Amino acid sequence: MRLKADGLLLACAESCTGGWVAQAITAVAGSSDWFDRGFVTYSNAAKQEMLDVPIETLDRFGAVSEETARAMAMGALARSRAGITLAITGVAGPTGGTPAKPVGMVCCAWARRDGATESKTLRFAGDREQVRRQSVIAALEGVLERLDDMPSSGPL
Repeated sequence: MRLKADGLLLACAESCTGGWVAQAITAVAGSSDWFDRGFVTYSNAAKQEMLDVPIETLDRFGAVSEETARAMAMGALARSRAGITLAITGVAGPTGGTPAKPVGMVCCAWARRDGATESKTLRFAGDREQVRRQSVIAALEGVLERLDDMPSSGPL
């Protein structure tokens, strides 16, 4: 895995995917060499308690927002040994959507120890499982894209 080759650990902060990223990662033999931990923060209280997401961020932008996703990613970075983190928050459906935040809207973010934090909003079609599956894939692909932009620090 690229993370191991680069001497990095990954941590994840998940909301709508409910730990699916961590499950996908730990299904890979040897992932303990590059995966540090996962946070499942489904409720706003969990986001605040486990990841220090500011209540002001949740109140102003909502749980499903790039601002919250970035705060989740930064919180996972602060509370782990990871060199890079990912975060996912969204509306997987079939209920819970609004005109401003419809079912299938997912916000992903990535934070790195070097200070770079990025986020994006994605829109996925399909049922709950399809939205969640696409979210996991997009978040992990985002990690790989960001690794391409990082200098290698060598093995752990």
